[in-house]
Amino acid sequence: MIFVFLVVNFGAVMKVSIIGGGGLVGSCTAFALQTAGLVSSICLIDANKELAEGQALDLLHGASFCADQRIHAGDMSDVADSNIVIITAGLRRKPEESRLDLINRNVDLFLTILDQIKQAGLNENSYLLVVSNPVDVLTYLAVRRLNLSWQRVIGLGTQLDTARFRSLIARRFKLSPTQVQALILGEHGDSMVPIWSSASVNGLPHEQFPGFSPVVQKEIFEETKGSGARVIKLKGGAGFAVGVAIRDVVHSIAQDYRQILPVSSFQMGKYGLRDVCLSVPTIVGCGGVREQIELPLTPHEKAGLWRSAQVLRETIDQVEKRIGSSAAPVMAAKQSASPDRSIPRTAWQRK
Repeated sequence: MIFVFLVVNFGAVMKVSIIGGGGLVGSCTAFALQTAGLVSSICLIDANKELAEGQALDLLHGASFCADQRIHAGDMSDVADSNIVIITAGLRRKPEESRLDLINRNVDLFLTILDQIKQAGLNENSYLLVVSNPVDVLTYLAVRRLNLSWQRVIGLGTQLDTARFRSLIARRFKLSPTQVQALILGEHGDSMVPIWSSASVNGLPHEQFPGFSPVVQKEIFEETKGSGARVIKLKGGAGFAVGVAIRDVVHSIAQDYRQILPVSSFQMGKYGLRDVCLSVPTIVGCGGVREQIELPLTPHEKAGLWRSAQVLRETIDQVEKRIGSSAAPVMAAKQSASPDRSIPRTAWQRK
């Protein structure tokens, strides 16, 4: 069982509390944040207190090689003065099990943790980053139940899927992974959507790359889609890649990098989607979600995104039928982020 919650508040001290910090995902997240050196305090919280203490001690022993940070094991009271909360808590997925099949086993646990966070006194200026699966559904529940603006509740979404997608494209064509630009959008799960229409390698459109074909395209996506199950089968669960995926979201918030990331957030009308959380290209910075960007998708891609939304909406309806829906309105930031913006297809289409 792995749970991770990460909280970050801004000010003289940047404190990150990881709930589930004793587990694989939580400890890998802590290590990724430690080696990057941008946060000043890392707190590991876990139901297994000894495990959290052991992970914190192990990290502390390497502190002199990394950065001047305060690293310790704590409890839920640490949430009150944290800046960013990351949630990676949940039951492990079996190799052949869909993430959505886990929902009934994870929702109750997730709601218990949300109650504990509220009781601890989560600051309204903090951020919640949800990593637990099914991440899109749980992000929606957090938006509906926490006293935070929807912009400050972010799900990791397809950030990890996108990283896998890019790395597999690079491996297939023997390229540098950092030069590959490609996105996976929609659900972090079975209905994820590969966005080939805007994929490129250092500015070169993917269809112009030697050796590319529809067959190769399908093979790469299918391998990407099955990567999570394969890692679980081989080593029990993902750790390193998800840790650095989380790190990038934290740093984009903490440093106001305003990176465009495929994270999950509450949808307010882009692509015609509302009242659901899923991944779209999102500018992430100070304040959390600064803007959701509407790319000019192909009809096939847009249909896939709509299908993801439908799958998630149906799941949310099933969950709320069982646990009851929240009547509270979705909170928005006091000052809206950037204005709506759509990118015309002519801006990226080959002439």
